[in-house]
Amino acid sequence: MAAAAHGHTTAAWTGVVISFVGFGIAGVAMILPSVLLVWAGLAVILAGGVVGKAMSMAGMGQQPSTNVYKSVEEQAAAREARGVAAVTA
Repeated sequence: MAAAAHGHTTAAWTGVVISFVGFGIAGVAMILPSVLLVWAGLAVILAGGVVGKAMSMAGMGQQPSTNVYKSVEEQAAAREARGVAAVTA
């Protein structure tokens, strides 16, 4: 799993931080009985997801890993190129 580096991107961190602020706003709104502030917090949480996805689509998200192959044939070709004997399962 270390090769995947899941979540270690600018897009992921930005989306999480924005959503965390939204949860904080909504949490405070629960203490101060304010329905409008609850909805504002939920809107900020949603905005965090949208911003994270937009940043990911803009190239600041997870890039395709060179360690993951699309097919078994591609994996076998890469092993042969490195000179590693093919392992049959």
